Amino acid sequence: MFQYAAAAGSQSSNILGLVGPFVLMFVVFYFLLIRPQQKKTKTRNSMLRALKKGDKVVTIGGLHGTILEISDDIVVLRVNDVTKLTFDRGSISHSVTTEADSK
Repeated sequence: MFQYAAAAGSQSSNILGLVGPFVLMFVVFYFLLIRPQQKKTKTRNSMLRALKKGDKVVTIGGLHGTILEISDDIVVLRVNDVTKLTFDRGSISHSVTTEADSK
C-alpha cells in the first residue's frame, strides 16, 4: 500500500516536470511577443480612429498626403494641388506632425 502511494506521488511530480517547462515557455512568449504586439495593435487602432480631415498622413506604400475626406473605412488624400487618391482607412501607416503644427 505504501508503494502505491509513493508511485502516485512520483507520477504527479513527473507530470509537473513535463508540463512545467511548457508553461514557462508560454509565459516567456506572452511577455516577449504577444503582449507587445497587442499594445502595438491597440495604439495603431487608436491612431486610425483619431484621424480627421486636414491631417497629414503617410500610407503603407510611402505616399504622403493630406486627408480631404474621411469615412468609416475610406480616406481620400490630396497628394498635390490636383491629385486626389482614395485609400482604405487601414492603409494609413502613420500621421505626420511637424513642429509648426504642434505650436
